[in-house]
Amino acid sequence: MHNSIAKPKLMGILNITEDSFSDGNQYIQTDRALVHAAEMIRDQVQIIDIGAESTRPGAKPIAENIQIERLLPVINGIKSAHQIKLSIDTRKASVAAAALAVGADMINDISALRDDPQMVDLLADHPETEIVLMHMQGSPEDMQNRPQYKDVISEVKAFFTERITYCLNHGIKMQNIIIDPGIGFGKTLEHNLLLMANLHQFRPICSRILLGTSRKSFIDLIDPSSVSERLSGSLASVMYAICDGVEILRVHDVKEHHQFIKVLSEVSAMRI
Repeated sequence: MHNSIAKPKLMGILNITEDSFSDGNQYIQTDRALVHAAEMIRDQVQIIDIGAESTRPGAKPIAENIQIERLLPVINGIKSAHQIKLSIDTRKASVAAAALAVGADMINDISALRDDPQMVDLLADHPETEIVLMHMQGSPEDMQNRPQYKDVISEVKAFFTERITYCLNHGIKMQNIIIDPGIGFGKTLEHNLLLMANLHQFRPICSRILLGTSRKSFIDLIDPSSVSERLSGSLASVMYAICDGVEILRVHDVKEHHQFIKVLSEVSAMRI
Protein backbone atom coordinates (compact mmCIF):
# COMPACT_ATOMS: atom_id res chain seq x y z
CA MET A 1 0.00 0.00 0.00
CA HIS A 2 1.06 3.58 -0.58
CA ASN A 3 1.50 5.87 2.37
CA SER A 4 -1.32 8.28 3.07
CA ILE A 5 -0.77 11.80 1.75
CA ALA A 6 0.53 14.40 4.16
CA LYS A 7 -2.30 16.55 5.48
CA PRO A 8 -1.67 20.26 4.98
CA LYS A 9 -2.40 22.76 7.71
CA LEU A 10 -5.42 24.96 7.10
CA MET A 11 -4.89 28.72 7.32
CA GLY A 12 -8.24 30.44 7.73
CA ILE A 13 -8.69 33.90 6.23
CA LEU A 14 -9.88 36.72 8.50
CA ASN A 15 -10.11 39.99 6.57
CA ILE A 16 -10.75 43.01 8.77
CA THR A 17 -11.10 45.29 5.75
CA GLU A 18 -13.87 47.13 3.99
CA ASP A 19 -13.07 45.96 0.48
CA SER A 20 -11.63 42.43 0.32
CA PHE A 21 -12.95 40.64 -2.76
CA SER A 22 -14.79 37.88 -0.90
CA ASP A 23 -15.74 39.10 2.57
CA GLY A 24 -15.01 42.82 2.64
CA ASN A 25 -16.74 44.69 5.48
CA GLN A 26 -18.07 41.48 7.07
CA TYR A 27 -15.57 41.30 9.91
CA ILE A 28 -14.22 44.84 10.26
CA GLN A 29 -15.93 45.15 13.67
CA THR A 30 -13.83 43.43 16.32
CA ASP A 31 -16.70 41.45 17.86
CA ARG A 32 -17.68 39.98 14.50
CA ALA A 33 -14.06 39.17 13.71
CA LEU A 34 -13.73 37.31 17.01
CA VAL A 35 -16.92 35.31 16.39
CA HIS A 36 -15.64 34.29 12.96
CA ALA A 37 -12.23 33.33 14.41
CA ALA A 38 -13.97 31.13 17.00
CA GLU A 39 -16.03 29.47 14.24
CA MET A 40 -12.89 28.66 12.24
CA ILE A 41 -11.18 27.25 15.33
CA ARG A 42 -14.21 25.04 15.97
CA ASP A 43 -13.95 23.88 12.34
CA GLN A 44 -10.34 22.70 12.93
CA VAL A 45 -8.32 25.59 11.50
CA GLN A 46 -4.62 25.53 12.53
CA ILE A 47 -3.59 29.07 11.58
CA ILE A 48 -5.64 32.25 11.26
CA ASP A 49 -4.33 34.82 8.77
CA ILE A 50 -5.52 38.31 9.72
CA GLY A 51 -5.35 41.11 7.17
CA ALA A 52 -6.20 44.77 7.73
CA GLU A 53 -5.42 45.88 4.16
CA SER A 54 -7.08 44.41 1.09
CA THR A 55 -4.74 43.06 -1.59
CA ARG A 56 -7.39 42.24 -4.18
CA PRO A 57 -6.73 43.46 -7.75
CA GLY A 58 -7.12 47.25 -7.83
CA ALA A 59 -6.96 47.66 -4.05
CA LYS A 60 -5.52 50.88 -2.60
CA PRO A 61 -3.07 50.84 0.32
CA ILE A 62 -4.31 51.44 3.90
CA ALA A 63 -2.39 53.68 6.32
CA GLU A 64 -0.20 51.78 8.77
CA ASN A 65 -1.79 53.32 11.88
CA ILE A 66 -5.26 52.27 10.69
CA GLN A 67 -4.03 48.71 10.09
CA ILE A 68 -2.60 48.59 13.61
CA GLU A 69 -5.82 49.99 15.14
CA ARG A 70 -7.79 47.27 13.40
CA LEU A 71 -5.42 44.42 14.19
CA LEU A 72 -4.51 44.79 17.85
CA PRO A 73 -7.95 44.26 19.45
CA VAL A 74 -8.54 41.24 17.20
CA ILE A 75 -5.16 39.65 18.00
CA ASN A 76 -5.62 40.33 21.72
CA GLY A 77 -9.16 38.98 21.65
CA ILE A 78 -8.21 35.74 19.88
CA LYS A 79 -5.08 35.15 21.97
CA SER A 80 -6.94 35.68 25.26
CA ALA A 81 -9.57 33.08 24.35
CA HIS A 82 -7.75 30.49 22.23
CA GLN A 83 -4.43 28.76 21.68
CA ILE A 84 -4.02 29.23 17.92
CA LYS A 85 -1.21 30.30 15.61
CA LEU A 86 -1.82 33.79 14.19
CA SER A 87 -0.44 35.04 10.90
CA ILE A 88 -0.53 38.72 9.96
CA ASP A 89 -1.01 39.62 6.30
CA THR A 90 1.03 42.81 5.97
CA ARG A 91 3.81 44.41 3.92
CA LYS A 92 4.68 47.00 6.59
CA ALA A 93 7.33 46.52 9.30
CA SER A 94 5.55 48.85 11.75
CA VAL A 95 2.35 46.81 11.43
CA ALA A 96 4.26 43.54 11.78
CA ALA A 97 6.16 44.84 14.83
CA ALA A 98 2.94 45.93 16.59
CA ALA A 99 1.36 42.53 15.88
CA LEU A 100 4.40 40.53 17.00
CA ALA A 101 4.50 42.54 20.25
CA VAL A 102 1.03 41.21 21.19
CA GLY A 103 1.62 37.59 20.24
CA ALA A 104 1.40 37.12 16.45
CA ASP A 105 3.41 34.09 15.26
CA MET A 106 3.84 34.54 11.52
CA ILE A 107 4.06 37.32 8.92
CA ASN A 108 2.50 36.83 5.49
CA ASP A 109 4.07 39.41 3.15
CA ILE A 110 2.68 39.56 -0.38
CA SER A 111 5.68 41.68 -1.41
CA ALA A 112 8.16 39.02 -0.19
CA LEU A 113 9.95 41.71 1.90
CA ARG A 114 10.37 44.07 -1.08
CA ASP A 115 8.01 46.85 0.04
CA ASP A 116 9.52 47.77 3.39
CA PRO A 117 13.31 47.56 3.87
CA GLN A 118 12.88 47.33 7.65
CA MET A 119 10.84 44.12 7.50
CA VAL A 120 13.81 41.79 7.03
CA ASP A 121 15.63 43.16 10.09
CA LEU A 122 12.47 42.93 12.19
CA LEU A 123 12.10 39.25 11.28
CA ALA A 124 15.77 38.54 11.93
CA ASP A 125 15.26 40.04 15.40
CA HIS A 126 12.34 37.62 15.98
CA PRO A 127 13.97 34.24 15.28
CA GLU A 128 10.83 32.34 16.31
CA THR A 129 8.64 34.10 13.70
CA GLU A 130 7.81 32.41 10.41
CA ILE A 131 7.60 34.39 7.16
CA VAL A 132 5.55 33.69 4.05
CA LEU A 133 7.18 35.08 0.90
CA MET A 134 4.67 35.49 -1.93
CA HIS A 135 5.34 36.03 -5.62
CA MET A 136 3.55 38.96 -7.22
CA GLN A 137 4.16 40.69 -10.54
CA GLY A 138 3.47 44.40 -10.07
CA SER A 139 1.39 45.72 -7.14
CA PRO A 140 -2.25 45.04 -6.17
CA GLU A 141 -3.24 48.26 -7.92
CA ASP A 142 -1.89 47.20 -11.32
CA MET A 143 -0.96 43.50 -11.16
CA GLN A 144 -3.80 42.24 -13.35
CA ASN A 145 -3.40 44.86 -16.09
CA ARG A 146 -1.19 42.81 -18.42
CA PRO A 147 0.75 40.04 -16.67
CA GLN A 148 3.43 38.55 -18.93
CA TYR A 149 6.07 35.83 -18.55
CA LYS A 150 8.31 33.96 -20.97
CA ASP A 151 8.20 30.92 -18.66
CA VAL A 152 6.14 31.45 -15.52
CA ILE A 153 7.48 28.46 -13.57
CA SER A 154 11.16 29.23 -14.14
CA GLU A 155 10.64 32.95 -13.50
CA VAL A 156 8.78 32.35 -10.23
CA LYS A 157 11.47 29.83 -9.20
CA ALA A 158 14.19 32.40 -9.90
CA PHE A 159 12.26 34.98 -7.86
CA PHE A 160 12.08 32.67 -4.84
CA THR A 161 15.74 31.72 -5.12
CA GLU A 162 16.67 35.41 -5.00
CA ARG A 163 14.27 36.24 -2.15
CA ILE A 164 15.37 33.29 -0.02
CA THR A 165 19.02 34.24 -0.52
CA TYR A 166 18.15 37.78 0.57
CA CYS A 167 16.48 36.45 3.73
CA LEU A 168 19.35 34.11 4.61
CA ASN A 169 21.89 36.89 4.06
CA HIS A 170 19.94 39.06 6.55
CA GLY A 171 19.79 36.48 9.32
CA ILE A 172 16.42 34.79 8.72
CA LYS A 173 16.59 31.01 9.23
CA MET A 174 15.64 28.73 6.34
CA GLN A 175 13.31 26.75 8.62
CA ASN A 176 11.19 29.90 9.09
CA ILE A 177 10.66 30.52 5.36
CA ILE A 178 7.48 29.50 3.52
CA ILE A 179 6.88 30.31 -0.17
CA ASP A 180 3.56 31.11 -1.87
CA PRO A 181 3.36 31.22 -5.71
CA GLY A 182 0.75 33.98 -5.46
CA ILE A 183 -2.17 32.62 -7.45
CA GLY A 184 -4.03 35.56 -9.01
CA PHE A 185 -1.29 38.08 -8.20
CA GLY A 186 -0.11 39.24 -11.62
CA LYS A 187 -1.04 36.05 -13.49
CA THR A 188 -3.36 35.00 -16.29
CA LEU A 189 -5.52 31.88 -16.06
CA GLU A 190 -2.84 29.83 -17.82
CA HIS A 191 -0.11 31.10 -15.48
CA ASN A 192 -2.23 30.19 -12.45
CA LEU A 193 -3.00 26.68 -13.75
CA LEU A 194 0.65 25.98 -14.59
CA LEU A 195 1.73 26.98 -11.09
CA MET A 196 -1.01 24.99 -9.35
CA ALA A 197 -0.26 21.84 -11.37
CA ASN A 198 3.51 22.02 -10.86
CA LEU A 199 4.10 22.94 -7.23
CA HIS A 200 6.47 19.95 -6.95
CA GLN A 201 8.94 21.93 -9.07
CA PHE A 202 9.34 24.45 -6.22
CA ARG A 203 10.17 21.86 -3.55
CA PRO A 204 13.94 21.86 -4.25
CA ILE A 205 13.97 25.62 -3.55
CA CYS A 206 11.85 25.49 -0.38
CA SER A 207 10.14 22.45 1.11
CA ARG A 208 7.51 24.61 2.84
CA ILE A 209 4.86 25.80 0.34
CA LEU A 210 1.62 27.70 0.96
CA LEU A 211 -1.15 27.84 -1.63
CA GLY A 212 -4.05 30.30 -1.68
CA THR A 213 -6.68 29.61 -4.34
CA SER A 214 -9.85 30.02 -2.29
CA ARG A 215 -12.75 31.65 -4.20
CA LYS A 216 -10.37 33.38 -6.62
CA SER A 217 -11.41 34.72 -10.01
CA PHE A 218 -9.57 32.07 -12.06
CA ILE A 219 -12.44 29.74 -11.05
CA ASP A 220 -14.90 32.14 -12.67
CA LEU A 221 -12.81 32.10 -15.87
CA ILE A 222 -13.08 28.31 -16.02
CA ASP A 223 -16.73 28.09 -14.93
CA PRO A 224 -18.61 31.41 -14.65
CA SER A 225 -19.55 31.85 -10.99
CA SER A 226 -19.93 34.54 -8.35
CA VAL A 227 -17.50 34.65 -5.42
CA SER A 228 -20.00 32.82 -3.18
CA GLU A 229 -20.37 29.99 -5.74
CA ARG A 230 -16.71 28.94 -5.96
CA LEU A 231 -16.36 26.38 -3.17
CA SER A 232 -16.26 23.37 -5.51
CA GLY A 233 -13.69 25.05 -7.73
CA SER A 234 -11.64 25.99 -4.67
CA LEU A 235 -11.61 22.36 -3.53
CA ALA A 236 -10.69 21.08 -7.00
CA SER A 237 -7.84 23.57 -7.23
CA VAL A 238 -6.06 22.22 -4.15
CA MET A 239 -6.10 18.52 -4.98
CA TYR A 240 -2.74 18.43 -6.76
CA ALA A 241 -1.26 20.64 -4.05
CA ILE A 242 -2.34 18.21 -1.32
CA CYS A 243 -0.95 15.25 -3.27
CA ASP A 244 2.30 17.20 -3.78
CA GLY A 245 2.65 17.67 -0.01
CA VAL A 246 1.90 21.40 0.21
CA GLU A 247 2.30 22.50 3.83
CA ILE A 248 -0.42 25.17 4.18
CA LEU A 249 -3.69 25.90 2.38
CA ARG A 250 -5.04 29.42 2.83
CA VAL A 251 -8.84 29.16 2.70
CA HIS A 252 -12.13 30.86 3.47
CA ASP A 253 -14.19 27.66 3.93
CA VAL A 254 -12.32 25.85 6.70
CA LYS A 255 -14.90 23.16 7.50
CA GLU A 256 -15.30 22.09 3.88
CA HIS A 257 -11.55 21.99 3.18
CA HIS A 258 -10.98 20.01 6.39
CA GLN A 259 -13.48 17.37 5.26
CA PHE A 260 -12.06 17.31 1.73
CA ILE A 261 -8.51 16.69 3.03
CA LYS A 262 -9.66 13.97 5.44
CA VAL A 263 -11.54 12.04 2.76
CA LEU A 264 -8.78 12.45 0.14
CA SER A 265 -6.23 11.24 2.70
CA GLU A 266 -8.30 8.16 3.61
CA VAL A 267 -8.79 7.23 -0.06
CA SER A 268 -5.11 7.69 -0.91
CA ALA A 269 -4.12 5.48 2.02
CA MET A 270 -5.94 2.57 0.35
CA ARG A 271 -4.21 2.89 -3.04
CA ILE A 272 -2.54 -0.44 -3.80
